[in-house]
Amino acid sequence: MERAAGWLKDDLARVQLFLQGVLAAGAPLIGQVGEHLLGSGGKRIRPMLLLLSARLCGYRGEARIALAGVVELLHMATLLHDDVVDEAAVRRGRVSANVTWGNQAAVLVGDYLFARCFSLAVAAGDLRLAEVLASTAGRMAEGEVLQLMNRRDVQLDEGRYLDVVIGKTAALFSAACRLGAILAARGGADEESLAAFGLRLGMAFQLLDDVLDYVAAEADSGKLPCHDLAEGKLTLPLIHALRCCRPADRQRVAEILTRRHFEESERRFIIGLILQHDGIGYTRRRARQMVQEGREHLAGFAADPSRDALEELADSLLARRG
Repeated sequence: MERAAGWLKDDLARVQLFLQGVLAAGAPLIGQVGEHLLGSGGKRIRPMLLLLSARLCGYRGEARIALAGVVELLHMATLLHDDVVDEAAVRRGRVSANVTWGNQAAVLVGDYLFARCFSLAVAAGDLRLAEVLASTAGRMAEGEVLQLMNRRDVQLDEGRYLDVVIGKTAALFSAACRLGAILAARGGADEESLAAFGLRLGMAFQLLDDVLDYVAAEADSGKLPCHDLAEGKLTLPLIHALRCCRPADRQRVAEILTRRHFEESERRFIIGLILQHDGIGYTRRRARQMVQEGREHLAGFAADPSRDALEELADSLLARRG
């Protein structure tokens, strides 16, 4: 990922300036909340996917900078709303915006960012760009609703969970790649191949995030350890363990998850169950499989530094530790 970021250094710097300009144009509180998110880091994976996809398709026009910024604004808006829904206290190692400014501010600034995304997309002059973004925002919201419906459900299977992953995370990865192709007027097979690559990459990214929730320290992952578990979210490491464990163990997990706060011994029991049934290893293998499937969708493109950078970015996800 570092190689891709280095190669796109100038473009990413311009995207950052674009984002700062959008935030500064709103009410002061919008700028404060937005700058808080920008200042907390983030790898800008989604803008990188758009920029690299556009380059791979031969596009070097100015619209790529604004559209890469729009994709990141959409991501930022969802982060603000997600933290309110999840009652999160930490985002990327810093106090979350909803804790600092309150839920009302976080929701309203998120609404503003959503609105700006669509107005900026329309201003780009191709309604397909706005259509893709609107469809993606809908899929992301639906993914979050499905996740809410699935909380504390020990019967949740892998297929239903992957539906959540596709909506809440992978849809925007896919859209970023698709938008790069649309900018270059490369529809048909090229557009669909890039969208499929982004979808697999986004799924792998989320699965590895699931792993980090169990194995990464707060300083590395930017969120509290077992944060998902505390919220009653069943992710793939636990889903796999529940698929393999004894009915009595599944019942105990169900009882533990009925409570918002549970004992350290109960947390250790669940983690032990995951380790016993190789939930971490299984999830990493599924992520590796998705990355490989994603790379296969790039096979139809000619050899190019942009293709190399996309493949390197995909491979780098497998080494994520935070």
